[in-house]
Amino acid sequence: MKLTSRFVPTIQPGDILSVRVSSLSPEATTFFNPPSATLPVDRLTTPATASALPELTGYLVDTDGTLELPLIGKIPVSGLSTSKASDKIREQLKTYLKEPTVNIRNQNFRVSVMGEVARPSLFTIPNERITMLEALSLAGDITIFGRRDNVLLIREVNGVRKFTRIDLTNRDLFSSPYYYLQPNDIVYVEPGKARQANADQTYRLLPIALSALSFLAIIFRYF
Repeated sequence: MKLTSRFVPTIQPGDILSVRVSSLSPEATTFFNPPSATLPVDRLTTPATASALPELTGYLVDTDGTLELPLIGKIPVSGLSTSKASDKIREQLKTYLKEPTVNIRNQNFRVSVMGEVARPSLFTIPNERITMLEALSLAGDITIFGRRDNVLLIREVNGVRKFTRIDLTNRDLFSSPYYYLQPNDIVYVEPGKARQANADQTYRLLPIALSALSFLAIIFRYF
């Protein structure tokens, strides 16, 4: 069995990047680290809900794929990995700083896990690398009602949404291009027949239960 090559995410327009600069010129370095662009880099992977998304601060990659930094101006970064973009910015900074170093983090690398899992949520991934199995683990794993042989992956590629069915019980998953998740991927675990049967039974019994409660209410009213 051949493992899939490690997925290396690239910067895309609309990404929000945390850019931290350091050098042997501390006073000059602060010019390139405004408070709005600085984030803690040791933040753990945390789930986020639609009502309580973590605040994103940093530099926005423009629609033309450029990142604008103080003094340097616009730098093309679209299509580059964060490490390649760091190297590119570091070369530009050598004009102004002594032995600069640059650390870039993509602040909106997020994946959603929904359906028959213990804790469905939207997860922010600080290290920009997560497998489908790791994402399911963050969501508390698939419940006993979920289907492991037919997990739906929704991924947007070049503006087009693609739907792919994944069989987690097949070891070919490890060599699949879907083993590593990409930013904004949605993983949906469908309910199995047991869950559907349970739901059908509930819907069948609900009218009977409501009728019984109504009958009891009438009896108590007159007695």
